[in-house]
Formats: sequence, C-alpha cells, structure tokens
Amino acid sequence: MDYKRLSKTVSYFLRHNPWQIELEPDEAGWVPVDHLLAGIKSNFPQVTTADLEMVIQISDKTRFEILGKKIRATYGHSIPRKIKKTPTEPPTVLYHGTTTKAVNSIMEVGLLPMDRQYVHLSLDIKTAKVIASRKGQKVAVIVVDAKSAFQDDTKFYEELKGIWLADAIPSEYLNASFS
Repeated sequence: MDYKRLSKTVSYFLRHNPWQIELEPDEAGWVPVDHLLAGIKSNFPQVTTADLEMVIQISDKTRFEILGKKIRATYGHSIPRKIKKTPTEPPTVLYHGTTTKAVNSIMEVGLLPMDRQYVHLSLDIKTAKVIASRKGQKVAVIVVDAKSAFQDDTKFYEELKGIWLADAIPSEYLNASFS
C-alpha cells in the first residue's frame, strides 16, 4: 500500500472536494469511514479502515482523524461550508510561516485564511519555518501575540500535534521575523 499517496488522496477529498466522491461532511467535517472507503475504491481497491489508521499512525502531519466509524480532516479545509471548531484559549505566542515576499502584505492587512477556512499557526518557530519552506522561497516567520488577540476576541482553535487555527488575525498582533 502506498500510504503517502493514500494520505494525500484522503486529505484531498476530506479537505477540498468531498462531493466528488459523494461525501456529505457534517458541520464538524465528519463523514462515515465506509462512505470514504467506497469513494476511493477506484484508486485503492484493497483499502481498509486499518490502512487509514496506519496512515494516521505513521504520519507526522495528522491530516485526519478517526473516531468510531467516522473520519474527518483535522484542518486545511477549503470547502464552502465552514467547519465548526471549538474556540480555545491559545498559548501566549504562536507562529505563522510564510515567504519574505508576503510579509509586507501580512503586516499591512493581518493574517487572513486566504483560500482556507482558518489561518494555520504553529507552536514553535522551527515548525513554522518547515511549513513556509514548502513554498520554495525565502522564509519568514510571523510572531503572533496570541494572548492579546484572544483577549480582544480573536478566536483560536487547537488541533492535533501542535497545530493551531485562528480566524483572521489583525496586524497589530503580528511581528515579522526573518531567517
């Protein structure tokens, strides 16, 4: 089984295009595992729930999670209906990896979800740099004063393995750091 390809396929359908394989996510993004398996059988004829669980176990990204007989993507959604999350008080500081080219715009307008539902944040600079480096350009890290933003009503949402999400974050809570 090509677990990397399986992970990307499952993530694509759960995050971006569930209707292509006739999935209907609930308000929290959950779909029945058996419906997902049926939808991806043409690409992965032998795929099982155990294969999905193996992808979750070996992945460092935790792109999705299984609870009982349901599965969902944990973050990164671009589907039109916003996935509901439970607001949580964040750590004092969070980090957002980006390119040096984007910094001026971010510092002017704030951090926006862009083509996603939420802004993605990290607990540490190293992770933020890794995420930013995927774009293949010079890297910058935006330092977010999460505590102050939260106190001023910006909503934050804790995900798995140190990933944090937020609604748009105004520029007054941001500082740029170049590496």
